[in-house]
Amino acid sequence: MTHLYQLLADNVRLWREAGYPCEKFPAIGEILQFQTADDSGRNLRFLRPPQFRALEVYWHLRLVEKTPHILDLYKAGYRKKADLIKALGIPQKAFEEADYDVEPLLARIKTDDRFVKDFKLEALRETLTLEYPSYILALAMGAGKTILVGAIIATEFAMALEYPTTGDDLKDAFVENALVFAPGKTIIESLRELAEIPFDKILPPRFFKGFAASVKLTFTPDGAKDIPVIRNSNFNIVVTNTEKIRIQKPTVRAGKGWTQLQLMEKEKQLSEDANLRLQTIASLPHLAVFSDEAHHTYGQAMGEELKKVRKTVDYLHHNSPNLICVVNTTGTPYYQKQPLKDVVTWYGLSEGIRDRILKDVSGNIHAYSFDAGNADKFIAEVVKDFFTDYGEVALPNGAPAKLALYFPQTDDLEELRPAIEAALTLAGQSPAVVLRNTSASSKDEIDAFNRLNDPHSPHRVILLVNKGTEGWNCPSLFACALARKLKNSNNFVLQAATRCLREVPGNNAKARIYLSMDNRAVLDKQLRETYGETLDELSHAGGETLTVTLRVRKAQLPPLVIEQTLRTVTRVGAIGESPLSLNMPTATKEQSLTLARFDIARQQATTAVLRQIGEGVTIATEPDGEDLYTAAAKLAEWYRLDPWPLHAELKRLYGDGGDVPTAHLAELCRQIEQQVCAYEVKETKVEKALALIKPEGFTREETADGAVIYTAEIRIPKDKGHLLSPWPDGNFGYHYDPYNFDSNPEKSFFADHLLPHIEAHPDEVEDIYFIGGLTDPGKTDFFVEYKDDKGHWRNYFPDFLIRLKGKGKQPGKCLIVEIKNAQWETTVNDELRSGRAVSKEGRKAMAMTRWVDLNPARLKYQIIFADNEPPRDEVAKAKAFVTEGNHE
Repeated sequence: MTHLYQLLADNVRLWREAGYPCEKFPAIGEILQFQTADDSGRNLRFLRPPQFRALEVYWHLRLVEKTPHILDLYKAGYRKKADLIKALGIPQKAFEEADYDVEPLLARIKTDDRFVKDFKLEALRETLTLEYPSYILALAMGAGKTILVGAIIATEFAMALEYPTTGDDLKDAFVENALVFAPGKTIIESLRELAEIPFDKILPPRFFKGFAASVKLTFTPDGAKDIPVIRNSNFNIVVTNTEKIRIQKPTVRAGKGWTQLQLMEKEKQLSEDANLRLQTIASLPHLAVFSDEAHHTYGQAMGEELKKVRKTVDYLHHNSPNLICVVNTTGTPYYQKQPLKDVVTWYGLSEGIRDRILKDVSGNIHAYSFDAGNADKFIAEVVKDFFTDYGEVALPNGAPAKLALYFPQTDDLEELRPAIEAALTLAGQSPAVVLRNTSASSKDEIDAFNRLNDPHSPHRVILLVNKGTEGWNCPSLFACALARKLKNSNNFVLQAATRCLREVPGNNAKARIYLSMDNRAVLDKQLRETYGETLDELSHAGGETLTVTLRVRKAQLPPLVIEQTLRTVTRVGAIGESPLSLNMPTATKEQSLTLARFDIARQQATTAVLRQIGEGVTIATEPDGEDLYTAAAKLAEWYRLDPWPLHAELKRLYGDGGDVPTAHLAELCRQIEQQVCAYEVKETKVEKALALIKPEGFTREETADGAVIYTAEIRIPKDKGHLLSPWPDGNFGYHYDPYNFDSNPEKSFFADHLLPHIEAHPDEVEDIYFIGGLTDPGKTDFFVEYKDDKGHWRNYFPDFLIRLKGKGKQPGKCLIVEIKNAQWETTVNDELRSGRAVSKEGRKAMAMTRWVDLNPARLKYQIIFADNEPPRDEVAKAKAFVTEGNHE
């Protein structure tokens, strides 16, 4: 389904190619064409490509579309009911409940709370109930949203000066006043960049002169009740945060003898009023509102603070001479997994890295496995690693690389700060390079934080609590670390982890992200929720890709029934009353940290975005220990034993006053379990039906004629486009279309050798399926689990399944075929013969072989080793199975 911002991008491209025609206001073409530095139209004078594209979209909406409400844009772009409903993200069941009538459906979304909650339409309700034009310009962090806002304001003011409003006709009015606000103090600091924008590089000289002579930029001061601008004046840019202008209730002071109940009743009677600052802004004519980090202002029942932001904008709409439009900028265009429908342009992370707007992060996402009690060791390892690799790294202006450490609470920061300072000392750094920024920070600390972009700033390690996510612009930040798992992260992990990606010209060093494994999973989830299909392959973002829609052709395939071994473990009770006898464990060193490196990879049929690169690394640390009494008490509690016999046994092993190394506890537990616990393992054979295709894992669509289809969108490298194989004439294969082969041997085996053979022997074959392209358990059950070299369970999806016809009630056999690179032939065959698999490919083959051995009458497994084309003799073996398999 084409999104609204994609439709608009196509319309804007045509407008650009025609030279930005606008009969009534031709100056817009002069302004936009000034930004192109040559006749090619590709090299821009000042704005970055995403900023300029967003500026074009904005002016197309203003002058070509006549500043429409966002719903009107959807209705114009999606003429068919089914297309409109899908584009708005309304579930089919909601449409059914409204009797398939669009207008009553939209009315229910505006008024029916139960209906909205049931179908998760809160974000859409916000869009539909706005009484004014409001657009979201979604640009990834670092793309330059503040400069984009400045460019829109400058061009609006220039157009207002070129075409002044006459009389009372405000229909064609241009913006003459701008309110720019942000939801927090950190973000408003980033908005100070507005004062430094070189507007002469945005506006042609004749427009810039009038603009420079007219514009007045005001930042609302702390403590002042009003804003220092003249009411009803023009060409003001007022920059503030929501706390200074929002609608609020006046403070009620209790009278003498008042009860608490009387005070609460008085507060209810008082209505919320606008403060003097907001009243001053409302007096400004021809106003536009620019909201930074727009996802803070959307959604139903988002909390009192956020609802006050929306009330503030609504107040301006009803009380200003005329609110022309609201422009929202954000890098995270969604609310609680619901994409915001007001998005009119979208520039994602992958594009940012491809265009060198963001730092490269390929292979530099480091995730550590460690116990919760070893957070100090994790932090120490992060500091050591950072100064080893980034100690001498600096930006071209001399600013040294910095590390940001994020903490959930101030207590966490204070607890781990000694470990940070000790690690700095070991790295040859002074603890004075540490800077704290929390809600309790002093003025000096806040000032130092705001000076971090100064090359002479002495601080290199920044400790943050509830600070430094949205709006923090620090190009010399090269690494971020999240010290502990967050219980309620919202979007914090994504915002914090990507804060180090801002790029500057001349930098060649990658960014690095340090995470716990828990936070790695949260980051992966938030990347998928935030960017979805737009997140391509950030570690190789320069490569071109294709978006391919897979369509299920055979949704009702009979399942593959196989036999599996089910093991159950049952405790049968304790063994006797023999005294414990423990032996000294052999482990001498605790290994508490395991490091794995990740890429942000392309999202295809799988759901994961983060992809592990290479093998994990175990980092040895100094062993911790417990005194004998503590260790005995813990073991006794775990196994419900008398602690004194345990203490006596530990004292015998470690001596009086000795410590029990933490690394020994696991072995001691094993010995205790052997002596005091007994379990019985039972094995039973069970049959399991495996779905070769799971329609529920795809997107369900209904065509205009009422037919139901299932689709999924994937992205593949452009250089693999030739491996796509669309459905040809015939009944075999292609249970989804097209098949997305990964190599020439796979495609050749199927299309050139096996499929023609099967077409020639249709009486023996039920069907043939290419499974290797669906590597998502949500789309197929046909995969086998195996353990990797770290003991983690992985999924293996073999390439092909050939299902033969059965005889009578007896089902036919199935041949599983895997195409592997010839370089693995010796290794895999040797490991299969020895019965001990070490390599990844050998482990896959061994797991599949065990699966087949449990089902000898139903399954066979064959590996074909090939370089560029499948060997003829191996293909012949596969063909022989097809013709002879039912005769065994």
